[in-house]
Amino acid sequence: MELKDFLIPAIDLKEGKLVRLFRGDFSKSKIYPYGPSEVAKLFSDKGFSRLHVVDLDGAKEGKPHNLGVLRDIRKNFKGKIQFGGGVRSYEIAKILFEEGIDFVMVGTMAVRDREEFERIIGDFPERVILSIDSKGGKVAVGGWKEESLFSPKELVDLYDPLPIWGYLYTIVERDGSLEGVDPAPYIEIKKYTSKPVIASGGVSSLEDVERLMGIVDHVVAGKAIYEGKIPLLR
Repeated sequence: MELKDFLIPAIDLKEGKLVRLFRGDFSKSKIYPYGPSEVAKLFSDKGFSRLHVVDLDGAKEGKPHNLGVLRDIRKNFKGKIQFGGGVRSYEIAKILFEEGIDFVMVGTMAVRDREEFERIIGDFPERVILSIDSKGGKVAVGGWKEESLFSPKELVDLYDPLPIWGYLYTIVERDGSLEGVDPAPYIEIKKYTSKPVIASGGVSSLEDVERLMGIVDHVVAGKAIYEGKIPLLR
């Protein structure tokens, strides 16, 4: 698989700006001097097939806050867009699909409101990515601030029989840290599902990306791109 199909560049939004958090901590965010829609166009022009967009305000508050920016990103990116952050109801998911988003990433609702989550899956099969944010061995919810009772495996066991597209598996302790990837959690989770798994958290170089090829189906990178560790912005 080519890099442009395996690697998914990330755009994290906070108050309309492109930012990255450090280990999921909202008090440790770094703003980058790039316009989100301009960066989306650059990734599109370079031939990337997917884009990962997260509304951090939405993740924290429980509903998307950056829809205007998201619309501009959609206009500028030709490939598929996966969006998460505050997708906590059927109505919000429906609005996002109507805005032209290809996949919604849902985590908190899958833990807190199984009925609503399954309603989305039923009406939009193969368009929901179950977001598993692993923190201390448990699934974190509510913008990574709260620990649920579920382990990543337990969440996979619960929803794998349903027509979700696959999983975004984030190791929160590594996210935004540039400390490198650990393939072990991804090798483990792949034992329990045949659906696609997207790795996220800790990517610091192209070597990290290559380490995950053959283990997962895609990998998300954000900070490594904006810090020049993966030279895509030149």
